Amino acid sequence: MNSPLSCKNLRIFSKSVACKCLVLVGIALFYRALLLSYSPRNALSNSLLFRARHMSDSSSTGGIRTDKFLEVPQIVWGLNNQKIAFARACLTARMMNRTLLMPSLSASLFYKEVDKLRPIPFDKVFQLERFNSLCSGFVRLARFSDVRNRAQVFDLEKGSGRRWTVERDLEHLKQSARNESIDEFEVIRVIGKNPFLWHDHWPVEDYAKVFECMVVVDEISREADKVVMKIREAGEAERAKLESKTEILGPIPFVAVHMRIEIDWMIHCKKLEQRKKVSEICSSKREIMERVGNISGLKTPTVLYLAVADTLLEEKEDDSSVLKGWRDGLIPFEKKKLGVKEEIYGKYSYLIQSAIDYEVCLRADVFVGNSFSTFSSLIVLERTQKARKLGFMSSCKDGENKWRSYAYNLAGESKGVPRRWMTNMTHSSLQAISYGSNSVSCSSG
Repeated sequence: MNSPLSCKNLRIFSKSVACKCLVLVGIALFYRALLLSYSPRNALSNSLLFRARHMSDSSSTGGIRTDKFLEVPQIVWGLNNQKIAFARACLTARMMNRTLLMPSLSASLFYKEVDKLRPIPFDKVFQLERFNSLCSGFVRLARFSDVRNRAQVFDLEKGSGRRWTVERDLEHLKQSARNESIDEFEVIRVIGKNPFLWHDHWPVEDYAKVFECMVVVDEISREADKVVMKIREAGEAERAKLESKTEILGPIPFVAVHMRIEIDWMIHCKKLEQRKKVSEICSSKREIMERVGNISGLKTPTVLYLAVADTLLEEKEDDSSVLKGWRDGLIPFEKKKLGVKEEIYGKYSYLIQSAIDYEVCLRADVFVGNSFSTFSSLIVLERTQKARKLGFMSSCKDGENKWRSYAYNLAGESKGVPRRWMTNMTHSSLQAISYGSNSVSCSSG
């Protein structure tokens, strides 16, 4: 028989075990909460909560603080790489709930000789006030004169190279966004080697919102108007030649073709095909001509505006010319034949010339480009946005979308035609646009 003493000891022992279990459970829950607070998803949530704490700040416009700024280095490379880098800088400032100080773009194109890059203010290419009006409450730009104390600057270094991965870059931004000691500084200055060219952390829709706010200055828009008018006049001249032979109804359509067949591109795309083990990046002049000529629904005659590298315009008028070899009914023009190469384009720097060409291609009735070209991809993105606003979510059927676009480097639904192309707006990153893709379709998602 058990004694009363042994029963008492048993009860004490049972209580002791229960207490130890409760303590162990408490410790486990504490460490679980600690680990979860540093998980990627919660880190992003924390940065958003940090941003939300400042939404009610009296010094803000639509939730974006106007007394805290982000400064970035001069943005480099081609027009569309600069637009992407600028958008990433805007979205980084948004993550930190700061106003982006208006950056300098690069008027010239030097990939390696950085000292030769000629800076050009953002507002010499795009409208600053218009940008802030269209992007109100989403992102915001300011001039350096808006900074009260230039001495109060925190240098935030972004790494580069293979070790500076996308994940590491994102974690670095999150930690900086929730660091309240860093946030005390009026200006955070991002430093590093072209810190916004490569890493991508935002969905296509966020980039598209920024791009929509980037309206070119009136001077560039007027020059693009002149080029489009020249193209339309060329179409009317062709109409006059044919009116005696056949009745032509409606305006002569104009198709913009972004032809990438210059030597440096062909070298680049061949290497890219080898690295990616695909064969749908490079296109010969003959293939482009065949596929453009087979686009369904094109009226005859149709004027083609060939957006090509200036080096191709120096070729003599022989069989190698980009103007030779098009099927009957397609009337090709480029800058030189239109008479605008020197009169309009020749007055400006590389960047402005690219911006004019971008606007011309954007306004075409039909656009045809290469899905591995950033220039082509951003035009299709903007044309997709315009189509969606009109209620067109796809271009899979003839006549369904007035903002039709095609990828000539990809085979379409039947032999000899280019693939119909709309940007997939549901993508979680801009990778397909930044680096190119052969997975494009006629649907915007």
